[in-house]
Amino acid sequence: MPQFDVDGARLAYDDEGPRDDAEVPLVFVHGWTANRHRWDHQTAHFSARRRVIRLDLRGHGESTGAGVPGIAHLARDVVALLDHLEVERCALVGHSMGGMIAQTVALAHPARVERMVLVNSIGRMTYSRGRGLLMAASTLVPFPLFVAANIKRAFGPGYPREEIRKHVRASAATPREVVMTLYGAMRAFDVLDRAGEISAPTLMVHGYHDVQLPVRQMLRLAKAYPDAVVRVLDAGHELPLEKPAELTGALDAFLTAKP
Repeated sequence: MPQFDVDGARLAYDDEGPRDDAEVPLVFVHGWTANRHRWDHQTAHFSARRRVIRLDLRGHGESTGAGVPGIAHLARDVVALLDHLEVERCALVGHSMGGMIAQTVALAHPARVERMVLVNSIGRMTYSRGRGLLMAASTLVPFPLFVAANIKRAFGPGYPREEIRKHVRASAATPREVVMTLYGAMRAFDVLDRAGEISAPTLMVHGYHDVQLPVRQMLRLAKAYPDAVVRVLDAGHELPLEKPAELTGALDAFLTAKP
């Protein structure tokens, strides 16, 4: 497992697959409280024929770094990894918060993103006043309960309970400071009014049963994009875990389609 240092953190990453100048590397960015292994199915599939890069965001997985200022800082970490690996241009795939990071990279460095895939992600969190108060109040409960409540509701109907419990435990191992800071950062994230500036062909894949970031919010973002393809699958918020093969198939079709 290679690592590199950036701005007070040591980030773990994987860099696999053949180098081929004909295809840009595929870069995967995981979501809140997850790690790079969310992409195991996609990495195994794509690294057989192209370069695949994935990282643990600071404070997640095997990466260090407790102080996390927000989404823009994480986007700078991704760009720093591209610089470290001398990757000038890539196809960028982000899940949930990772999709927020991907959009931030695409807006700040448009020449570096050839294509983009947003998995269960949005451009702005919107909710009723009552839902907003409930979300704010949820931060006051004990940390393990806060994490468990958020992770359990991320999965769609029928996902095995023991698997959910395993992911709750893994998420709760993420430092509290990282979890809570980025929870606030996601609530504040808003690029909806700038989405039309992103010219890279974009695929948006979403779970129909996603209650964390409802599908209607993704569709609102899709309308703002000049060039977006939308796929909705029968799953919740955790598509990489719930429907790995279907997600990989959607990515494959999009990445191999002519621009």
